[in-house]
Amino acid sequence: MKVEIRGAERLSFRERQVVVLKEKGYTNEQIASRLKISASTVATLYSRARHKEYEVVIVLSGEHLGLFSLDDEEAKEGKEEDLR
Repeated sequence: MKVEIRGAERLSFRERQVVVLKEKGYTNEQIASRLKISASTVATLYSRARHKEYEVVIVLSGEHLGLFSLDDEEAKEGKEEDLR
């Protein structure tokens, strides 16, 4: 899974870190522990970020959705490289 933040330039470095971790499902306490800041700071950073215009796009491979096996994905990538 890849997380892309469109409009990331509007966010501070810490806000981007918090947004990515929140989008991946981490709690404020888990984020606080990982970033070595308080949970209330995490909440503040996330709140601040939400008031800025950005869009989070999560890119999932077919494997994550149960559509393709890893071998299918690797084969597809190999074909795309051959076309270049």
